[in-house]
Amino acid sequence: MVATRTQQDAVPDWAAIVIVILSVTAFAVAQGLTFPLISLVLEAKGVAGSLIGLNAAAYAAGAIVSVVTIDQLTARVRGNRLIVAALFGCSIGLAAFAMTDCLPIWFIARFAVGFCASLISILSGAWLNTATPDRIRGRISGFYGTGMCAGFAAGPLAIPLLGTTNGSAFALVSGYIASIGLACTVFNGGTRTVPERAPAGALLRFIGAAPILVLIELAFGFADIAAISGMAVYFVRVGHSEAFTAYAITVLSLPTAFAQPVVGWLLDKTSRAGVTIGCGLLGAVAFLIIPFLQSEAAILIVFAAIGIATFALSTCALTILGERFDGGMLIAGTASFSLAYSIGSAMGSTGTGFLLDWISPSAVPTSVGLGLLAFTILVLFKRP
Repeated sequence: MVATRTQQDAVPDWAAIVIVILSVTAFAVAQGLTFPLISLVLEAKGVAGSLIGLNAAAYAAGAIVSVVTIDQLTARVRGNRLIVAALFGCSIGLAAFAMTDCLPIWFIARFAVGFCASLISILSGAWLNTATPDRIRGRISGFYGTGMCAGFAAGPLAIPLLGTTNGSAFALVSGYIASIGLACTVFNGGTRTVPERAPAGALLRFIGAAPILVLIELAFGFADIAAISGMAVYFVRVGHSEAFTAYAITVLSLPTAFAQPVVGWLLDKTSRAGVTIGCGLLGAVAFLIIPFLQSEAAILIVFAAIGIATFALSTCALTILGERFDGGMLIAGTASFSLAYSIGSAMGSTGTGFLLDWISPSAVPTSVGLGLLAFTILVLFKRP
């Protein structure tokens, strides 16, 4: 359904926007911590790169299950309550990592965290567009991206502070996410809008109506998880320390957080398709030059550019979604984004894992860069 806005849509629902940004920041803290930390812990235990990648894929599997059940879930429970439940679910999953070293349980917990985190992503993105008028959609989407990126940056900081040899980092983040769940419960009383129910069959209708938007999110998932998970192992295998790896993941996210409002401003003031193409090209070039850099400072600068460019793809997709669709189709859109992100992240995690084992560490950034370049060329000819 193409969006038709009324005059009352000109007033943002600020309470809903606060809930959305708080919840997506908590989700990002969990993901920003678990992807590099679990990779580093399993690498230190001598687990094969392919198995590390499969463990990361368990997260993606949980996210996919949430996508295919979102219409049934929203039919039974209001979206604002589902967000709070998903926050507590993430907290419980992270607590499981802190309580045991059993690898099968880690697979189950990774699946559960992926399921709950995907619910947060789907519902918060749809609610953000419901609560925000189009005249400021890009900028609010940028601040939404800032919250997410700040979470991605804060999560890995627990690694050098608390180490990888015990479950302290998992326990700390578990408690933080539970506190955000309580805060969102309080703010729910002041909202004027709620995420609308996803109509049956809307997911496939949306994918047919906006395939390029889905592809943008898939490219983001592929590059994002390759950077967070695959590149973490890449840095260790080419001789960098675990501390440098953790700081690199933070640098991937922190400048991105500050840059997203600027990206949002560009989306409101310039061509949204042009911004998307430019970000894809920048990310591709940055990945391709990583293997040729020797200076750690230069690597961190380029890694920051990767974070800004690849995450901006998600900001672009979310902004264009709200411009073109409304109602239940927003849930269908964000659900398709979550599905695309999950498929892309599974490609990024398992693909980089096999490249690490079968070819060489340098094949990781090269393959991701070439993949982003192919994506950019496609979007250039099939503009959203």
